[in-house]
Amino acid sequence: MRRWFSPFMLALTAIIAAGYAYTAWRLTAPGAGRVLLAVPFVLVWAVPVIYWIHERQNHGRADDLLHGASYLSMGWLTYVILLCALRDLLLLLTAAVAPELHVTLDKIGALLVFWGAFAALLLGGLAAMRGPHVRRIDIPIAGLPAEFDGLRIVQISDLHVGPTIGEAYVRRVVEISNGLAPDLVALTGDLVDGSVARLAASVAPLARLTAREGVYLALGNHDYYSGAGPWVIEFERLGLQVLRNEYRVVTRGAARMIVGGVVDPAAQLDVPPQVPRPDLAAASESGAALRILLAHNPKLAPLAERVGFDLQLSGHTHAGQFFPWTLAVRLVHAPHVEGLSQRGRMWVYVNAGTGTWGPPVRLGTRPELTLLRLVAAR
Repeated sequence: MRRWFSPFMLALTAIIAAGYAYTAWRLTAPGAGRVLLAVPFVLVWAVPVIYWIHERQNHGRADDLLHGASYLSMGWLTYVILLCALRDLLLLLTAAVAPELHVTLDKIGALLVFWGAFAALLLGGLAAMRGPHVRRIDIPIAGLPAEFDGLRIVQISDLHVGPTIGEAYVRRVVEISNGLAPDLVALTGDLVDGSVARLAASVAPLARLTAREGVYLALGNHDYYSGAGPWVIEFERLGLQVLRNEYRVVTRGAARMIVGGVVDPAAQLDVPPQVPRPDLAAASESGAALRILLAHNPKLAPLAERVGFDLQLSGHTHAGQFFPWTLAVRLVHAPHVEGLSQRGRMWVYVNAGTGTWGPPVRLGTRPELTLLRLVAAR
């Protein structure tokens, strides 16, 4: 019963109720139209109620269909509310200066809002379905050993294999990665949204990832929500090296590279609970070395810079995924929202997401697979 009255559920219910009240009042007349408009709002509300309040596991096709319908409703309603607010603003502006346009907007504005939201959902869905594009970034590292000059790292992040992303998409990602002939593959979390029993076949293509110096993974918050223990066993069975507040040493000649990985802050929900420890992943006792950290959440950058990492690879933000969340995410994650930035002497690269979470929609962002090349700073 306490979960029904948790801050999350109270806030979610209030937001959904307010959104419905506003759009129903502004866009529909009493009757069937208002009942139909309520359906997508209920679908958005139903998933946390069924799968969190009632602790149902996402194991079957019906569960995937419900999640998919809820996610599509979430995307569509985002644009219904946004376009409805824009229409109301235009009605205010045209009331005195353009009465004919005002009358037209008043008559057909609701239809424009609904169909405009469908168009935005369709365009965003097509952009997401096209799959990840390769983004190529050179990162200048001060004091980079010659042995690691030109090192090629493929970063894959936030695949979110689950209700809307399956085996075919994962297979395409693996083919693109292998085609780039990386020295190292860095997976920076949120690979899955569901149990091993449900998704093992969908993530199986990850076993075919190849890289000269290995394939490494730091778990994200959704990996913990999906059951980190069983997933770590499965990921390691596929050949991925899962780094949980630990590191591996890569040697080339006399030069060494420390590849560290930390748990996500969501690991506090695990049993036993853990917290991110970049200090344990830095291998400070190993002396001079190139140090790269895999950390799902870019907010860990201050801790990573403090213990001597040269580069942190992160994901988590999706760069906002689709407008207007592309603006909102900057309020939460600045200055490390997406792309390349710095924290002191350390570089931070935030992948915009190789897949999508929630609505399979991309507007204002693109799903990416990143090819990072380390070069000596001049």
